[in-house]
Amino acid sequence: MWVRVKHALVPHSHDHTEAIQTADEATSVGIRAAWISLAGMGATALLQIVIVWLSGSVALLADTLHNLGHLATTIPLIIAFRLGRRAPTRRYSYGFRRAEDLVGLLIGAVIALSAGLIVWESFQALATQRDMTHLGWVLAASLVGAAGNEIVAIYRIRAGRRIGSAALIAEGQHARTDALTSLAVVIGVTGAWVGVPWVDPVIGLVIAVVIVAVLISSMRTVVRRLMDGIDAGTLDLVEATAAEVSGVVSVDRARARWIGHRLETDLDIAVDPALTVAASHGIAHGVHDRLRRHVPHLDWASVHVNPAKMAQTPDQDTGAPPPAKG
Repeated sequence: MWVRVKHALVPHSHDHTEAIQTADEATSVGIRAAWISLAGMGATALLQIVIVWLSGSVALLADTLHNLGHLATTIPLIIAFRLGRRAPTRRYSYGFRRAEDLVGLLIGAVIALSAGLIVWESFQALATQRDMTHLGWVLAASLVGAAGNEIVAIYRIRAGRRIGSAALIAEGQHARTDALTSLAVVIGVTGAWVGVPWVDPVIGLVIAVVIVAVLISSMRTVVRRLMDGIDAGTLDLVEATAAEVSGVVSVDRARARWIGHRLETDLDIAVDPALTVAASHGIAHGVHDRLRRHVPHLDWASVHVNPAKMAQTPDQDTGAPPPAKG
């Protein structure tokens, strides 16, 4: 059970076969996912605002604030996706895809702010007696919120994994947290029904703790990408894929990094020093094409060719090593 819960809440890598290899198609998928989820979460938040106003439920208010935080961060995410489509300039020679990672930090800041507001409202409710009304409506709103947020979470996370977007996956993980916290509101309603209204603000505090925990996990991926970190096994895949190309003697060095939701890599390969420049260039081109086909989310590969250090054998007559070739 714990493994299943952790799999649902903690961001992780996914099946490579779901990856989209075309940058423009990946960006279009991200924009479409952001708009559709924006509409779904907007409808859910609107319903919850009405019920919060009628009932005074702090737990439902906590869930609603988190939903509004998602709405506030989806628009910048859409702008970042569109900005990433702009062609590189002399000043920004790598393009503008880093804007997506910066929006990931904005998402974290807004969610942290919503968690702070939830804690404030919960302590205020514990200090001051508040009567919760319209309990049936609160229960209905929490169930609708759980269903709506889970649908949005599944859609965002799947789209984020397909295009390799850490920011979109983070938004999906936050929506999944909303679904769980919406179900937690049911506990608050039950407490009010049985005459223990303090359960409602306590659930609000629990919700805030869960939000912060998932926030830390999500932001770890965003910050790692800003620091040019990559997933474990990425370089192994790059090196193994390049080594399979005919004519490659060895892969001497490889690096990779994320720029937005696209991956770039550069590597040094060794080839037979007797080959012509044209033949060596053909091998490098073959490495580039194979990497594009087999490494998920890879947008560009820069391949540098070095002459291989050929094994030397002692001279049969003198026993001395042969002279080095210039």
